[in-house]
Amino acid sequence: MIDDAPTARRHPWHWRTLDTAAGGLAVDLGLYAVSTIFAAITAVTSTLLPHRAWGAVAAVGYLVATLAVITQLLLRRHHPTARLAGPGARWAITGLTWAGTALLPLLWQSIERANGRTDRAQEEVLVVEHAGTRLLEHGTPYLGPDAIAALPPGEQLLGYTPYQPGMAIFGLPRALADNWWTDSRVWFAVGTVLALTLAVAALRATPATALPAQAHRRDAALLRGVQAATVLPICALTLATGGDDLPVLALCLLALALAAADRPGRAGLAVGLAGALKLFAWPVALVLIVWGLTRRGGARVAAGAIGLPVAALIPAMLVDRDALTENVLRFPLGHGLVTSPAQSPFPGHLIATALPAGRLVAAALLVAAGVAIAVRLARRPPRTAVATALICGYGLLAAIALMPSTRFGYLLYPMALLTWAPALNRPADTPAIPLPDLSARTTSA
Repeated sequence: MIDDAPTARRHPWHWRTLDTAAGGLAVDLGLYAVSTIFAAITAVTSTLLPHRAWGAVAAVGYLVATLAVITQLLLRRHHPTARLAGPGARWAITGLTWAGTALLPLLWQSIERANGRTDRAQEEVLVVEHAGTRLLEHGTPYLGPDAIAALPPGEQLLGYTPYQPGMAIFGLPRALADNWWTDSRVWFAVGTVLALTLAVAALRATPATALPAQAHRRDAALLRGVQAATVLPICALTLATGGDDLPVLALCLLALALAAADRPGRAGLAVGLAGALKLFAWPVALVLIVWGLTRRGGARVAAGAIGLPVAALIPAMLVDRDALTENVLRFPLGHGLVTSPAQSPFPGHLIATALPAGRLVAAALLVAAGVAIAVRLARRPPRTAVATALICGYGLLAAIALMPSTRFGYLLYPMALLTWAPALNRPADTPAIPLPDLSARTTSA
């Protein structure tokens, strides 16, 4: 059961010991070493050509990071206070690793694509760019069912835009010019960097505690959270080859950081921007609204969290309501002209395909999980940003596991949210230690 106690008391002591071993370098080494293996295997075995191209570059970047951390460990063994083995150096290696494993492959694939390679982008890149073109030319990013049906059978899937209208903004540069820097992934990366930078700044501007040791622990947790959203292979691979989930995730992390800074209005705006891009942000918005109600700021959170997605939907609804319904509702629910290719072997998909009336069973389990979370929110609403992040993380994990149509890559949301939670601790979240009452002794004296 999730409670509002400090994260330090909630996580098992052995995980805290492991995460802080050798000043955090032990986990860094494991992260980069395993990522090196993952990228190398992807480069050799993946059936998706953009993924193979990513693995070939990222394996080198992760290997360099692994060697750098080994050097840090050796340096720390002989000089425990060396700055090159300290937090600043860990931040630098994280940034350089992200550049080498996400941004460099992204730019390389974008340039090769601009030069004529057709195997250097996943389908979602094309979908977003087509949506941007339609938005510019017709005022809506969506094709209606008749227009999709008129496409050749092999192109009907690309006719769908299963995102919220705001996602088309990332495709506008491509609608204006055909160049490597107009690739939608470049702008996904720009949005991700901006949101994460604001999130880190918001948390660093919020003092964790007056105790230096606890402040250092919170900063280390922040670094781990940033690693989970950047250099973790599932995030780096997604940004380099597709990328549409990363700005959504980064805006959700920004919203939680603003919640930790007790800025409910700004948190609502951040999660509202995410919700105007993709439905995955809507559960996060709901939990943040409940958090806001515990701070007497529910209306301020809701104004942005609900207002921005609705404002994005209204123009598309006015231009072509049927097209909006076909793309945003019918297709994700499995009632479109073609079936979604999102079929990773999670429990929901296995139940939907293996059991009689399996899709109904999976849907019932998904609804049951949603009801359980709703009951938890009603009975014990989250009063801290930490609890809010944990509910969002575990809730999305349950939803991804039980959805009949889902992707392995969607796991980046719960993994990043759960890792982000420890960085959200504030002084008010930690109960004060009661001081002994000396008045009686003073009186008797």
